[in-house]
Amino acid sequence: MGDQTVRNLAHLENTASTARVLNLRAVKNLKDKLPEYSTEPMFQNLALNTSIIVKHRLRRGEADLFPTTRRSATKIMIPIDTRDLSLGARYVFIGQHQFKEALLESFGISIDENSRDIRTLSILDLTPTLDPFLLREQLRRFDLEPARCYFELSEADTARMFAFAQREIEALIRMSIENPADAGDQAARLTRKILANSADADLEPLRQTMRLDRPQFLEGAFCWKAFLYYKWQLGDILPRVAPVLQEIAQIKPLGPQSEEDRAYLISARETLRKALIASCKAVKVTLGFYDNAYQRLTQQSDPGAFRDFLLRAPTLFNDLGERLGGIEHIVSFWRFRFPAGSRPLVTPAELASVFTDFEGSLGTEHVEAPSVLKQPLVIDGRH
Repeated sequence: MGDQTVRNLAHLENTASTARVLNLRAVKNLKDKLPEYSTEPMFQNLALNTSIIVKHRLRRGEADLFPTTRRSATKIMIPIDTRDLSLGARYVFIGQHQFKEALLESFGISIDENSRDIRTLSILDLTPTLDPFLLREQLRRFDLEPARCYFELSEADTARMFAFAQREIEALIRMSIENPADAGDQAARLTRKILANSADADLEPLRQTMRLDRPQFLEGAFCWKAFLYYKWQLGDILPRVAPVLQEIAQIKPLGPQSEEDRAYLISARETLRKALIASCKAVKVTLGFYDNAYQRLTQQSDPGAFRDFLLRAPTLFNDLGERLGGIEHIVSFWRFRFPAGSRPLVTPAELASVFTDFEGSLGTEHVEAPSVLKQPLVIDGRH
């Protein structure tokens, strides 16, 4: 099948967010000379290991491809011509009807249902986003550990978050140089190294200050990049939350509705409001642990606190990634379904289905406002 929804894969490569796209083709082009690229691959099948995997919002007609109701899916795309991405790609959805048969028909790939690659595909599909830090921890839970080179931020996200990361890192630079005027340039250089997972001579003084061996320092730098990404991501999402919350509260479905539907829609609006705000607060609290450790490094000259935090940091990625993924799903899907400025046209049944999906994204049965939050986070004018 040719993918008509992705007319230009080159454009996708240049603009896609890390959380939406796992671009294994780009990883091969950039990292295939590294020994670990081949010895610790994401997929054992070569075609899968150079594919482009996308979290995709299902369109009309696509939902019928699946045995259960769902609003999004994980799409595997293999370019028709790797030299000319504008020609598009063949694709299948993970978990669609006759998935293994579709892999064979579309890609010529035959995989045993108990194989490592099938396990990896299943985890990719079950993980709410393709956020590399969350994804690495999810795979680790099932004893799958591809090389670190497979867990990179996209070039687009790296460019979008660069200025933010540079401002964060500048606090570290200022404490260690005599001329503050040089802080900006030095912070920019250090930021490029950290975001690129580079551990060359420019980072050696930091490694020695934190008393880490080289493998520990590489892991610590990876975790530092994760928190820079999550802080930037929260700052990017929060301004979009309030308008969506307001629209959820005000939207009026068209057509008759039963008393049961009416009661559910009323309760779901309030449930979603509380759960969405609580998720934002919980992310802010977790990021506060990072802020505290980083301030001890930059303001109290305590590298040990920051070192210890970074080495324990992966235990926080599941919670951060899942919560931010749930928030992003709600905000992006709502705007996709109800563009700003348009009149929302939706039936009671469809709106109830959307709300049910959103509740599942937030795990509303588990979301509580954290008691350790000292400063209330105001999103929609209410705490």
